[in-house]
Amino acid sequence: MNRNWIYTLAFVGILAAGSYAAFLAMREPPLPDGIIYGNGHVEGVEIRVTAEVTGRVLESSMVEAQQIGRGELLVQLDTDEINIELAGTLAEKKSLTVQLKALQAEVTTGQHHLKTAEAELVRIRRLSSQQLASRAQLDRAENDQRDAGSQLAARLAQLDMVVAQIEVVEHRAELLRTRRDKARITAPLSGTVLVKGVEPGEVVLPGQIIAVMVDLSQMELKVYVPETDIGRIKLGTAARIRVDAFPHHWFEGRVARVDANAQFTPRAVHMPDERVRMVFGVTLDVDNPDGFLKPGMPADAWLRWDPSQAWPDELLVPGR
Repeated sequence: MNRNWIYTLAFVGILAAGSYAAFLAMREPPLPDGIIYGNGHVEGVEIRVTAEVTGRVLESSMVEAQQIGRGELLVQLDTDEINIELAGTLAEKKSLTVQLKALQAEVTTGQHHLKTAEAELVRIRRLSSQQLASRAQLDRAENDQRDAGSQLAARLAQLDMVVAQIEVVEHRAELLRTRRDKARITAPLSGTVLVKGVEPGEVVLPGQIIAVMVDLSQMELKVYVPETDIGRIKLGTAARIRVDAFPHHWFEGRVARVDANAQFTPRAVHMPDERVRMVFGVTLDVDNPDGFLKPGMPADAWLRWDPSQAWPDELLVPGR
């Protein structure tokens, strides 16, 4: 009887030891010191290129998934109406400029006439004071001086009006040139065309999306950090990122933004500690010089919050 108890106790001990060994072998490996894990989906910063003027699409050089350089043509809109209006405006300016030159000559002549009339009036007044000029001569000199002054004032007013008209026409011409320039829609950055929004022959309106572009050389990854660890994260904290498509390639990144408020853990996000309920979103800038990363790729990230710790030789995903 005693021997059976000994066998039973030995069997239970062996079973317990085996269970504990299995537990140690199967449990998640702890994260290295100074490392925080997160995961999410790679995203690009999308730029929506919109039209600023109305026009019919004459030419489109966009191809989806094609790389395009900053300043290269995306869409050329029809500018015939703008060119016709601009030509009419420039003709109007030319006509006004001719009027301006004629008025300037008349003003010069009027100033000479006024100066002569004023000198004659001074002479007649002096003679009249000496009883050497009649009242009729004095009246005529005064009338000539008033007429010369009135004519000069009228010419000066006309001159000011033409100058103002020229300024309005020049402003209108500048607006037309700006509209013509905006009819040539170019890439605001070097990147990839994700969405081609228009085709040749379509009429676009101001605010209409012409294309959606993304700079694939610099991607973003938003991960979620437990509120208990968020105090360790700082802007610029180094990160390493890995995606399933390139399991042996590391992408370098850094913390660019940290959400101001906590939120409940999103359903699609895996947390090493399933008891975590409140997390902070942390956005990483990820270098992608070779263009391997694509928007939508799931990715794992390790954040080295302690810069005194070296990157470990191997980084494992908790729970895998």
